[in-house]
Amino acid sequence: MAVRIIVLILGLGSVVWRRTKFSTMRLQDIGSLQGAAGLLQTLEKTTLQLAMLGAGIALIGFITTLVTGNPLYTYWAAAIALVVLVYAYPTQSSWKRTLKRFAESPTENSS
Repeated sequence: MAVRIIVLILGLGSVVWRRTKFSTMRLQDIGSLQGAAGLLQTLEKTTLQLAMLGAGIALIGFITTLVTGNPLYTYWAAAIALVVLVYAYPTQSSWKRTLKRFAESPTENSS
């Protein structure tokens, strides 16, 4: 039962983590201070963190299956990990929209 709670907390935590890291105010600040390169670095870093969290969820399920002998833990944790990965999966169009919206051009900074 504790493993299920841990996996559930990690799954919900990944949603909160992504929403926090990609909040409008935070991306505006990064775009203003670091420009497009900083935004891309933030998008990439957060996406990799969420992918590692999804892999960790799947690993927890696999280890629990090895310990208990119940294969349902692997299936259940893998399903949640897959949802986390699909939720965090970036598309090129979304990153382009983010760059257009939050990255200031050099002419705006010099004015």
